[in-house]
Amino acid sequence: MTAILSGKKVAMIIASNGYRDEEFEEPRKILSSNGAQITVASSSLKEAKGTLGGKVKPDTLINDIRTEDFDCIIFVGGAGSSEYWNSPVAHEIAKSAYTSGKIISAICIAPVTLANAGILNGKKATVFPSEVGRLRNRGATCTGRGVEVDGNIITADGPSSAKNFANTIVNKLSSK
Repeated sequence: MTAILSGKKVAMIIASNGYRDEEFEEPRKILSSNGAQITVASSSLKEAKGTLGGKVKPDTLINDIRTEDFDCIIFVGGAGSSEYWNSPVAHEIAKSAYTSGKIISAICIAPVTLANAGILNGKKATVFPSEVGRLRNRGATCTGRGVEVDGNIITADGPSSAKNFANTIVNKLSSK
């Protein structure tokens, strides 16, 4: 297998507690196997805990993420990801990545962070069904699809779409 993403750098931002295991593990595995270099960021450097029992030690703090160092930013979902919904740091990362043409992505309830950052206004997006109203209130057109792409924004609706989400990111990154 060729490393089609060799030299590409991806930041995966996870909740310090309550990230969704599949939404982290599937993209990490698929992106890594395609040659991407993964950096895991969180609000704490303590071991993060997944809702299904997964554990991961973040590489860096979200406060230290510089979007210019990455080709893609992924906000991983899970109940805990709501910690970033109103985070000025997360919003700045999302806006900076979007305006500089980087791939900005989020899965499950994490697209709410992108909506609250203002980058989904007038864009097609998808989200876990419980949060459709939050995206619509911020001007997004919710399509209800498993994975949605609008320009350099990729959103997905939840765990069952994690693999498709990851493969969509691989395809988009490999064409940049």
